[in-house]
Amino acid sequence: MKTVKAFAPATVANVSCGFDILGFAIEGMGDIVQLNEKESPGLEVSSISGDDGKLPLDAAKNTCAVAIQAMVEDLGINPGISIQLEKGLPLGSGMGSSAASAVAALIAANEFLSSPYEKKDLLPFAIAAEKIACGAGHADNVAPSLLGGFVLIRDYHPLDVIKLNVPQDLYCTLLHPHFELKTADSRSVLREAIPLKHATIQSGNVAGLIAGLYEEDYELISRSLRDVIAEPYRAVLIPGFYEVREAVKGAGALGMGISGSGPTLFCLSKGKEKAIQIAKAAEEVYQSIGLGVDVYFSAINTDGGYVLTE
Repeated sequence: MKTVKAFAPATVANVSCGFDILGFAIEGMGDIVQLNEKESPGLEVSSISGDDGKLPLDAAKNTCAVAIQAMVEDLGINPGISIQLEKGLPLGSGMGSSAASAVAALIAANEFLSSPYEKKDLLPFAIAAEKIACGAGHADNVAPSLLGGFVLIRDYHPLDVIKLNVPQDLYCTLLHPHFELKTADSRSVLREAIPLKHATIQSGNVAGLIAGLYEEDYELISRSLRDVIAEPYRAVLIPGFYEVREAVKGAGALGMGISGSGPTLFCLSKGKEKAIQIAKAAEEVYQSIGLGVDVYFSAINTDGGYVLTE
């Protein structure tokens, strides 16, 4: 019986000023999906580990199965595939957990079916899975998880996704405090209307961040990591946000923001040593307020998801 296994990485979405249009991938952390051939046609989710029993085995509700189903329907086939998901990412963390599952499933399925698609062409199927997981088909997690690096979603109709330059010495520190923040709650505090002044500021920061990435201008990247649309309303939902921001700035962070809808925070820095110093500074703040935190740092993952070989 045929077996294929694939990995897809964690991601940071929004990246401060890039609400719903920017994201980047992280090294090391992610989900693994194994596909096994079965005799009867159709998809089944046979096992999920690392989720504390929270994710559905129902193929109509599971992001892995929904993503593969969209692919096989596009191909006009109905293969027999059993899906095993190994969660390496915490649920509801703001690190693209559902996106990593869908992307790993699609990369495995494409290999399983003898690679009928180019990697970039898997993105619409991943977006279909995100609709099931999050209620909206945003690509700022699935696109970087699939393609790697920094990714800009310029438009959805039609889908227009651009990989951006990544400075070689750019690092990210992730801070995952030990409490749950539901995406629905993070979305509920956002404002329907945006003042023209804020729209102008945000546009300038997005343009500045992209220019900073291409110019490898760390000062410009730092000045541009400012969100005036979502962060002011979401920050109050995250304990210690402002204290942590001050601490990591003092430790050399280019900037700090909310990863996706939170509660994970991300910090960008120049070099690994700064990333380590930032992690230590943040841990001290969380310790002082009595809140546990998981800390992780890495370079930017420029490869995205990939097939695992034995």
